[in-house]
Amino acid sequence: MKSKVFFVDLKVSRDCENTIQKIKRLYDAAGLDSIVNEGELTAVKLHFGERGNEGFISPVNVRQVVDKIHSSGAKAYLTDTNTLYSGYRHNAIDHLTTAIEHGFGYEVTRAPLIIADGLLGNSFRQVPIKGKHFNSVKIASELLDCQSMIVMSHFKGHGLAGFGGAIKNLAMGGGSVAGKMEQHKGLHPQIDAESCNGCATCVEVCPCDAMEINSDNTSNIDDDKCIGCGECMTVCPVEAIDFNYANIPDFMEMISEYALGTVAKRQDKIGYMNFLVRITPDCDCVPWSDTPLVPDIGILASTDPVAIDQASLDLVNKQQGFTASKLEENMEPGGDKFTGVWKNSMGDIQLSYGEELGLGSREYELIEI
Repeated sequence: MKSKVFFVDLKVSRDCENTIQKIKRLYDAAGLDSIVNEGELTAVKLHFGERGNEGFISPVNVRQVVDKIHSSGAKAYLTDTNTLYSGYRHNAIDHLTTAIEHGFGYEVTRAPLIIADGLLGNSFRQVPIKGKHFNSVKIASELLDCQSMIVMSHFKGHGLAGFGGAIKNLAMGGGSVAGKMEQHKGLHPQIDAESCNGCATCVEVCPCDAMEINSDNTSNIDDDKCIGCGECMTVCPVEAIDFNYANIPDFMEMISEYALGTVAKRQDKIGYMNFLVRITPDCDCVPWSDTPLVPDIGILASTDPVAIDQASLDLVNKQQGFTASKLEENMEPGGDKFTGVWKNSMGDIQLSYGEELGLGSREYELIEI
């Protein structure tokens, strides 16, 4: 049976209805109110955005979901996990500070902030799964302890995963720092010595001291120290660093397995909302926001993470690409926008393998409200 995915566009065509009202109507239409019960501790799983990024979901929009949770008599909290790489979300103090600076404080959202894997990312529990790569996964404790969850995801591109939506929010966003390391294993970057200018920017940002400058004034990576976070690739000013894309299929499957661990044994207590606005080529982990690839589309809601991501991908690919964006090919409606930016990505694997694991279904019915 096809999973139901509910969709509302952003056009103002119904009695001047605004986005705030549309979010509440979508929440009700998708039956997310039936997931949350009185007295429950309900996680609102978000991404607060790296400092300098502006693509994250608006705190005002998050407030509408918090209000709906409160109307069910539950207690909401906003949450995410610490990052693997250096930056302003690598520990809970910097992470909470960044979230507040981005407007996610209680005075706006009416929900407290809790970093799900603790001060340094060490608060997790092993969740048993039956996967190809893992028998158990390291999931943040404060995500496992909630009694219900609403996963709010900004749908956008990603240099490795192709795109990020609900599945990636559950996987990389649900794993502890050690869990993120497990998902990135095998993705050690490679350096093009001819392009490298020896500026040492990568050395400065590497969180594990795996980078050094050789005597020939080029960078070198110590594979024994490297954790595969990709921070060096992100900051390289001459784009001399790239990942070993031969291991991307395994990486994508590991993402799906971690997502399964986050939802294990409570899939009926989790709802999903994907925001197809400001659809940038990069994820919100980078300290900038690039020109969107396509026009803003709308918001989706479902109880199936695979179906909502599949529907989101299909809606993005139906759009005409922006010529002023990073999109280099597949501009026309029907073209794969994310491989048009990230040629080596294989985003479909998180959907196909997620379906194989029982995470959800790629078959969906899109219901416009």
